[in-house]
Amino acid sequence: MAGRKHPAVALRGDDLLRQRITQEAARIMAEEGVSDFAAAKRKAAARLNQAENRHLPSNREIEAALADYLQLFHARRLPQTLHHLLGHALEAMRLLAAFEPRLTGPLLNGVATPYSEVVLHAFADDAEQIAALLERHAIPFDQTSRRLRYGRDRQDNVPVFRFVAGDTPIEICALPPAGLREAPLSAVDARPMRRANLKEVERLLQDAARQQPSL
Repeated sequence: MAGRKHPAVALRGDDLLRQRITQEAARIMAEEGVSDFAAAKRKAAARLNQAENRHLPSNREIEAALADYLQLFHARRLPQTLHHLLGHALEAMRLLAAFEPRLTGPLLNGVATPYSEVVLHAFADDAEQIAALLERHAIPFDQTSRRLRYGRDRQDNVPVFRFVAGDTPIEICALPPAGLREAPLSAVDARPMRRANLKEVERLLQDAARQQPSL
């Protein structure tokens, strides 16, 4: 019948557009230093002349596309990038050793660009203890807060300390000691965040060193 829409055709078109937005968002994160998934989606949708609330991929889709992009276009540089960032992560974790730090975020999954930040969780009865440590070591920092999600729709605002080590931004989320037993939910897949302790990061750094191409 004339004028009738064909849902199957429209769905294929929607899927194609979603894929284009996914790939462009991944490229933006890899090449332009955008680390926030939502910002990358909005930027990609705008470049493709699409409304921000239509055909947007999930964070998980973008992270998978970013991993593919890095393997395709930055395969040789990726181990060097991981080694560089993990080295800064390890230094920061050693500084924070008294607060049982954990590495989390994309770096832990091996998805990192030269623009990536190191995200750490540190555990203290009072967040000011972490601030005092940074001040004792004459490390300039900014303090803000971040909302973390947990199961059963619980959300907590936690103090965050940010500083730059060399050329690498470091973010420290200050959590209470009980936070060691309950990881916040990931913004990528809504599952408890993967976290690695100091010994595990040392092993990751060793692995990244072995994977670097020989000169």
